[in-house]
Amino acid sequence: MTETPAARITALYRYPVKGLSAEPLAEAPLTSGAHFPGDRLFAIENGPSGFDPANPEHQPKQKFLVLARQAALAKLKTRYDDASHSLAIVADEVEVARGDLRTSAGRAAIEDFFRMFLASDLAGAPKVLEGPPGFRFMDSRSGFVSLINLATVRALEKETGTAIDPIRFRANIYVDGVPAFAEFAWVGKRITLGGAALRGLKRTERCAATTVNPATAVRDLMIPAVLMRSYGHADCGIYAAVAQGGRIAQGDRLAITDEDQAGVPF
Repeated sequence: MTETPAARITALYRYPVKGLSAEPLAEAPLTSGAHFPGDRLFAIENGPSGFDPANPEHQPKQKFLVLARQAALAKLKTRYDDASHSLAIVADEVEVARGDLRTSAGRAAIEDFFRMFLASDLAGAPKVLEGPPGFRFMDSRSGFVSLINLATVRALEKETGTAIDPIRFRANIYVDGVPAFAEFAWVGKRITLGGAALRGLKRTERCAATTVNPATAVRDLMIPAVLMRSYGHADCGIYAAVAQGGRIAQGDRLAITDEDQAGVPF
């Protein structure tokens, strides 16, 4: 086992609605074989996508409202309440829409807002979609949990000479205390953190969503191009699967174990 005493979780986030704002968490209960809790439960269709909840299949992100295509989404602050199933949308510190996503009336309230807010940037009528149990609207077919190393973000800051908000990368787990790009070596390994363990699946190829400044909604930094120019690839962070369920929280330490030393099957 490789353990770096300084390596810790610094932040946790979920994104209940694909493309909309991050929600910070102090802790999260992970379940073996499951996705990050409360993450990408919903998506907003940008015209007919072909998604069938009775037979759910991964769809390209371009079929939904996402930052990669609709940078203006970064102007909105959203909050999803698990108990009431209600999504609230705030723009310029004013609540502009709210709806219970369990009901047709609630979904219509959200859809009507986006029909006006993105009137000139829609391929068709917006429609709120909910993933059935076990399905999430992830960018990757095999994505369960996403992880970003803050040292990698700082390396990009040096390359660009610009401060970079790590939220651009829309990850679930942010860690610090390991070298830049060290996370690439975690693919195929057991990542123990808090009371849970992940298995690194693959590197995360970054898309145009990272070009959007989350504070200004302006495309001001071409992250994929910077990565390619500086490092010869467009990857930053990794996707992982939950190998062992348990609670994780800000401040939890992180350790890496080779797969053949892990002691449990992946």
